[in-house]
Amino acid sequence: MDLRAIGMGLAFALMWSSAFTSTHIIVAEAPPLAALSVRFLISGLLGIALALALGQSWRLSRAQWRATFIFGLCQNALYLGFNWVAMTTVEASVAAIIASTMPLIVGALGWIVFRERLSPLGLGGLIAGFAGVAIIMGGRLQGGVDPFGLMLCIFGALALAVATLTVRGASSGGGGVLMVVGLQMLVGAAILAVVSVLIEPLQVTVTPRLAYAFIYTVIVPGLAATWVWFQLVGRIGAVRAATFHFLTPVFGVTIAALVLGEPLDWHDALGVAVIALGILAVQLSKQKRVQ
Repeated sequence: MDLRAIGMGLAFALMWSSAFTSTHIIVAEAPPLAALSVRFLISGLLGIALALALGQSWRLSRAQWRATFIFGLCQNALYLGFNWVAMTTVEASVAAIIASTMPLIVGALGWIVFRERLSPLGLGGLIAGFAGVAIIMGGRLQGGVDPFGLMLCIFGALALAVATLTVRGASSGGGGVLMVVGLQMLVGAAILAVVSVLIEPLQVTVTPRLAYAFIYTVIVPGLAATWVWFQLVGRIGAVRAATFHFLTPVFGVTIAALVLGEPLDWHDALGVAVIALGILAVQLSKQKRVQ
């Protein structure tokens, strides 16, 4: 892995992790599902326009259309939908920590459900990662974290893990990666818009803080991080690129503390370190398996 790949990986992890803080700002002043639907609509249209400009087509294979719908439902509508609603009652750092366990959940489900081989390093990483979550959540539950919001975050991580295991090779065939990403966002936008109309009151407090956070979320975590991710995957492969997910809990908690002033204690510091090491161990075990 060269220095450019390391820089891209760090940039991706930082941009991706910052989304939890900007989201927390947005949902404090706008209905979460409606705001997320608009975000996906804008990002999806921009992504498709850029894909068309690059010569990509929306003539996808049947497998790609299936993958597009499943990821649009599970990743965009369920995973992010649950997280955006959850962050109306839980701190951004809590959402970042739970979301960061997705590689651990994928590893555990692959081992239990799909009987995938797991090395001692990978098994140790799973145990360490979930132990880190237990350390943090033990302290947070004593501090009064909202159980319903916490449950929504867990459901979101599970939805994304299931989609990751179910759909593979989404970018193979016709079309192109950017086109598939844009269409996935439109799927999420449509689903969330319907749900929002049915269950949410449309009450928005328009402030500069909301505008800045929304624009940032659309451009940086929404488009820039996605572009960097696929560039990184193309450079070093998906398995090596996924190793950078171990930085998500570290960056997510740190950014929330610096920008939102969310409190941290020794439970959080210890738990984040253990989770990060667990994710790193799981990803390194996958690298050894594919070599």
